[in-house]
Amino acid sequence: MTSRVSVHLRSRRILLGITAGIAAYKVAGLARLLVSAGAEVQVVMTPSAGEFIGAMTLQAITGRPVREAIFDAQHEAAMGHIELARWAELVLVAPASADFLARLCAGMADTLLHTLCLATDAPIAVAPAMNVRMWANPASRANMKVLGERGVMIWGPASGEQACGEQGPGRMLEPEALLEKVRQVFASGRFAGRRVVLTAGPTREPVDAVRFVGNRSSGKMGYAIGEALLREGADVTLVSGPVALPVPAGARVVSVETALEMHRATLAEVADADLFVACAAVADYRPVSTASQKIKKDADTLTLELVRNPDILRDVAAMPERPFCVGFAAETERLEAYAEAKRRAKGVDMIAANQVGRQQGFEADENALLVLWEGGRTRLPQQAKTRLAEQLISLIAERMDAQTTTQDT
Repeated sequence: MTSRVSVHLRSRRILLGITAGIAAYKVAGLARLLVSAGAEVQVVMTPSAGEFIGAMTLQAITGRPVREAIFDAQHEAAMGHIELARWAELVLVAPASADFLARLCAGMADTLLHTLCLATDAPIAVAPAMNVRMWANPASRANMKVLGERGVMIWGPASGEQACGEQGPGRMLEPEALLEKVRQVFASGRFAGRRVVLTAGPTREPVDAVRFVGNRSSGKMGYAIGEALLREGADVTLVSGPVALPVPAGARVVSVETALEMHRATLAEVADADLFVACAAVADYRPVSTASQKIKKDADTLTLELVRNPDILRDVAAMPERPFCVGFAAETERLEAYAEAKRRAKGVDMIAANQVGRQQGFEADENALLVLWEGGRTRLPQQAKTRLAEQLISLIAERMDAQTTTQDT
């Protein structure tokens, strides 16, 4: 399961600086969160930081050797520190000690990390961590004022009990809070700041220990929608049935198998969502009972008694404070009539209907959609599902914005 993110951090290049301080032990957690969110993380430590956290730990998390020395023959033959300064899209120093901040304010370049901060054009953020009295010292306050005026982002510090036993401001922000700050730096796109719950893939309803009732859904359309939403800055939780697809980097994935599991997971996740997209091909029925052992092929016929599964889309749409709801309708005939009837019956804001069968829809790499909403409709032509997903979420954003405008007036 990957970390929940509210903006697309995949492939973002973050230089994570670590200075000497007891809070350095928390940075392993921060590095893991950033990597799980899809970012590329390069750690640079000051010479004394290694007294508080080991380089091997950070290398194992990031997959990159930790840089420490300003004079490193392996990297400096090609001016490696300048190359690294150009590589970074964000420099985050956490923890940032009082000594580091004073030297940064003075424009000193006696460590690799200070040199990179001077040489980079990327935004710089610092997460101060020091004793409460050091933070309150006029010299520290003056340094913070100067750094802020130069455009350095100052994240924290937090207040609370410190390692020295004193209380007050000076604690480094927690890794989760720093991750949120990083997300805000890169926030962009039509879905930035919006939380989305998306279902995708098939469900499998067990008959016995080895067999199940299922369908042909590959999950390709739902995963393409997830990728498109992430590119537009959404915080995506993907409730996924069993598929053979790579997890979209930056999405939080909840893996399920049956319709009942998907129902429970979706209702647990959707309470604070802005958008719900029901793209999964959920089995309408499940066997009343499941055999604990494999059913032997003894008789010429086998009768299965089936019971109806709960309707995930209908239940979400019926919530008192529900998100904007988008459903899917896979039909083999009378596409528009059945889709419109489904939209009205379930009370959803938008329905995306596609023809299935004859190598259309399920398992294919291409698809076409008829999208319906109250008072409107449009057709998205046959094309790659990745491109189709981009067009669909653009329509969804337009309808969500229009709905918000109507409610505000």
